[in-house]
Amino acid sequence: MSEFNPRPGPDVGDPRTPGHNGRPDAPQARTVGGLERIVRLAPGALATSFVAASKVLVLSLMALAAGVLGLLLVLRVVDPPGSMLMLAQRLQGGRVDQRWVPLAAISPHLVRAVISSEDNNFCTHRGIDVAELEAAMAKAEDEGSEVVRGASTITMQVAKNLFLTPARTYLRKGVEMGMAVAIETVWPKRRTLEMYLNIAEWGPGVFGAEAAARHHFRKSAARLTSQEAALMAAALPNPLLRHPGRPGAGLARLAGIIETRARRGGNRFDCIYGPIR
Repeated sequence: MSEFNPRPGPDVGDPRTPGHNGRPDAPQARTVGGLERIVRLAPGALATSFVAASKVLVLSLMALAAGVLGLLLVLRVVDPPGSMLMLAQRLQGGRVDQRWVPLAAISPHLVRAVISSEDNNFCTHRGIDVAELEAAMAKAEDEGSEVVRGASTITMQVAKNLFLTPARTYLRKGVEMGMAVAIETVWPKRRTLEMYLNIAEWGPGVFGAEAAARHHFRKSAARLTSQEAALMAAALPNPLLRHPGRPGAGLARLAGIIETRARRGGNRFDCIYGPIR
């Protein structure tokens, strides 16, 4: 009589039975264990990655800041070949007329008119006119506008025209303000104003006081009268539509106001010439 050998049932421990710790279920066990380890290690790994990324970001920002300061130190004594605004003009196929001249070769009338028109507190602020900025922000809030106007200092305009694109974004404005503070740290006021008067736009493709004076009045920037200087200063906010050499009634009226302010300047020009005598 043959011996009876019953097949083991599920409760006997068949290695093929699901749930048994035998060979068929080993991959699943390893997968579960791997997931558990990943979950346990994830917070530490994320923290390590965050610290590493933060270090890279900080080092990159430090290198960028060092590069900007180095460039500003060079530009303190070396005249730039142009500006970002001029480069954009050339890339678009437009002409650029610009002739660099030192501040001593620009009429004091133009210096005083531009400060009186563009940045009344130029000699006292450190790149950002906080009082004017707060007033402009309050005005924008009252008008329900998202754009803050009228708070740009001469130093900020130098930073924008020389280094940045003309795009109107909050990011660009923030970079512009930061660079204005850096400029004020590295350059004296005379250099900042000299830079501005040589790169400011005074008409389509016309940049700088010398090219503008010759274009609009057929004379050098050194020979501008107080009235001509006031007309040029009045044209700065909108140089593509305002023509100092052919002023309309509105431009002439604004220039008259600027000329009067420049004449009554008092100590507002001390950082350049000292009080008007």
